[in-house]
Amino acid sequence: MSFVIAHLSDAHLSPAPFPPLGEFRLKRFMGFVNWKRSRERINDAPMLARLVADLRAQRPDHVAMTGDVVNLALEAEFRRAVEWLKTLGDRADVSFTPGNHDAYVRQATPFLHNSVAPWTTGDGEPENLRGVYPYLRVRGEVALIGLCSGVPTAPLLASGRLGKAQLAAFAKLLKATGDRGLARVVLIHHPPLVDSPGRLLRGLDDAEAFEAVIAECGAEAILHGHTHRRMVHHLPSRASRLANGRVPVIGVSSCSAGVSDALHRAAYYLVRLERAGAHWRISARARGPLKGSEIGEQEPLEL
Repeated sequence: MSFVIAHLSDAHLSPAPFPPLGEFRLKRFMGFVNWKRSRERINDAPMLARLVADLRAQRPDHVAMTGDVVNLALEAEFRRAVEWLKTLGDRADVSFTPGNHDAYVRQATPFLHNSVAPWTTGDGEPENLRGVYPYLRVRGEVALIGLCSGVPTAPLLASGRLGKAQLAAFAKLLKATGDRGLARVVLIHHPPLVDSPGRLLRGLDDAEAFEAVIAECGAEAILHGHTHRRMVHHLPSRASRLANGRVPVIGVSSCSAGVSDALHRAAYYLVRLERAGAHWRISARARGPLKGSEIGEQEPLEL
């Protein structure tokens, strides 16, 4: 059995609108200024459209979008984000996890969860209007577990948090799906690593607790975004169904970044899971812009 997940993240759909009076907050104003000063220059909307078209042409079994689909969490941005998420595929074949920009300010939380409900609802559950996480979607022999690390923070902070209740429910899902022999793929925005670069201001606050859950309960792959760069780390777990007991933690660059640097340029991953007896094998390759407007195979990932 083989199952392929297309993984992309951090679309930051452009342009970022200036906050209207009714939604004006200091953090949104600072974010808008920062977007104009930096992100606007590298955000390549036409390239993103070509990337999505290439993704659809690969016909993956599922699409995982791990957050930051917007910039300032304005209502107008979420309306645009909903239409963009629809272009990734049927709602049953696309899963989303919120990032820090999606939960930019506290006032945006209800609109965020209502907007992305079609892509964050677990199997057999009512539509996820209130933002209940984790969610579970089983496709074939693969269990997709979506976490929400996106929480409102003070200006200049981009950190994330899961919280005790979500971590406890997460551990139960990992054990239950592991007992069924499923390949467990965890979707999260922030890199869930104690040694993540810039963790104090931009990392996952409860990374130690996350790593402890993985060590005890296992997983077969963890997919994240947030850093806008390619990252591959590993977490040890005797409960993993990978032969080497090392769970790959795979971070993808921003899918709208029009830059040439190999670590940061736009890409999406095709992550393949294959059953090998009682174990699972995992591999991944990257696709993104090459020369000119061509989208094709980039450097391979070493897992």
